[in-house]
Amino acid sequence: MPRHRDAPGSPADWLARARSDLAIAKAPLPEEAFYEDLCFHAQQAAEKALKAVYRHKGWIFRYTHDLDALFCGLKKEGIEVLGEVMETDVLSGYASEARYPGFDEAVTEEEYQEAIRMAEAVLAWATKQIEGPSASQTQPSSV
Repeated sequence: MPRHRDAPGSPADWLARARSDLAIAKAPLPEEAFYEDLCFHAQQAAEKALKAVYRHKGWIFRYTHDLDALFCGLKKEGIEVLGEVMETDVLSGYASEARYPGFDEAVTEEEYQEAIRMAEAVLAWATKQIEGPSASQTQPSSV
């Protein structure tokens, strides 16, 4: 993975921002809002959680919304990413096309719930990578 300038913030800062995005993603859908917008925050939660792992390891990451690229960089550095967490790279679409009209079908409530589950899985995995196995006991058990 190409390296770019170092990012500010500690791993804990990045995890806090990931948790904030997940909280926003889980908020009730406001009137006149779209599930796509909440799914964007689910994607952001996963992205920031992965970047927290990079910060924890002292690695520099690209500024990208592409979760697959972030996963590939972790794997290249020797971090094992299990299948369920790797499958969450589909969230990347919520950072781009899904946010704009006419690019994709409307996100259903079921797809939204799946995006939340995936973001929770990545956040729990990243927290475990940074804080150790006991940290995941306080996180959702979807990993």
